[in-house]
Amino acid sequence: MKILVLNSGSSSLKYQLFNMPEKEVICSGLVERIGIEGSRLTYKRKDEKYEEDQFIPDHKKALQKVAALLLHPDQGVIKTAEEIRAVGHRVVHGGSLFTETVEITTPVEEAIAELSGLAPLHNPANLEGVKVARQIFQKARQIAVFDTAFHQTMPAVAYQYAIPVEFLKQHQIRAYGFHGTSHKYVSEKAVSLLPICKKLITIHLGNGCSITAVKDGKSIDHSLGFAPINGLIMGTRCGDIDPSVIFYLSESLNYSIPKIKNLLQKESGMLGLTGYSDLRDIEKEAEAGNESCKLALLMNAYRVKKYIGAYVAVMNGLDAIVFTAGIGENSTLMRSLIIKDMEYLGLKLDIKANEVRSSEIREIHKKDSNVPILIIPTNEELEIATQSYSLIR
Repeated sequence: MKILVLNSGSSSLKYQLFNMPEKEVICSGLVERIGIEGSRLTYKRKDEKYEEDQFIPDHKKALQKVAALLLHPDQGVIKTAEEIRAVGHRVVHGGSLFTETVEITTPVEEAIAELSGLAPLHNPANLEGVKVARQIFQKARQIAVFDTAFHQTMPAVAYQYAIPVEFLKQHQIRAYGFHGTSHKYVSEKAVSLLPICKKLITIHLGNGCSITAVKDGKSIDHSLGFAPINGLIMGTRCGDIDPSVIFYLSESLNYSIPKIKNLLQKESGMLGLTGYSDLRDIEKEAEAGNESCKLALLMNAYRVKKYIGAYVAVMNGLDAIVFTAGIGENSTLMRSLIIKDMEYLGLKLDIKANEVRSSEIREIHKKDSNVPILIIPTNEELEIATQSYSLIR
């Protein structure tokens, strides 16, 4: 059975076509820097690789290009769209309505749209992917796998906010957590690899960033909350901020609520600090002497350190740390800045191992490190394909 998986990030679209249940990858690829100068489309099948550098304005155009490659008479891997039996979609916010994988019906689409206000960088892109996929793959069943589902095991002490309780009971205002598909995948990999892995911290660093405390295989605390904006510093999102700043922007600087929302979600984070949202650009500028970029990298690492310390306290110990996602897997600099001066936790980074570039799972700690430090490439697409296949069986 052929299942196409679409994973829309805030500025990227990952895709893989699987033959299930064998978990065989027929083709895969990535459209990155969507809506940003320097867009690139990558398409891989067998030992062949195709790349195209062309500005891609939005997720709709990105998916149309992917579909054209899948059906291409020479480079394609399917002859007709009907060969694809299901399309599995990563959907960021499921609110309190969705705690497990579901087939996308009209009411489900409407609910995803209603939740877009809580994940404005993602849910609209996810929903656009659903709509375009329906047009192209008309016979396929559309499946939604929600980022919030893995974090439903968080206890009330972690997910409830210290505001009047009726806001939780009547309006479901609470921390939901995100990047759950990624955290679930890499935490299960870590548990299978290490002899002892009951207390684990998984760090997902990409254009969106989050960190999770995983105890006995379950998420018990997480940096993102009601919407994917707080916690760590991200590409364009501010992360943790004093709510008083919002009051000041509104009352003293006369910012409207929509303007404040846009500021904190699309104009802040690394973009607001440096003028760049892509970490590769920021690292390049920092190396060239850009002081704003140097400081932004230190701030980013500092925020991650604070959460590591908090989660070690919450779990009363630490068995391993995992880095994953685009930055976590590929940025030698960010990993070294985060682990630097954390010997008190028994974390000792092997500098040479950290500098190795690979797509494989690898250890980057010294032999005398009390806590293993792993890089585990996330595979949200495989996780989505597995859950989609299980549902439609």
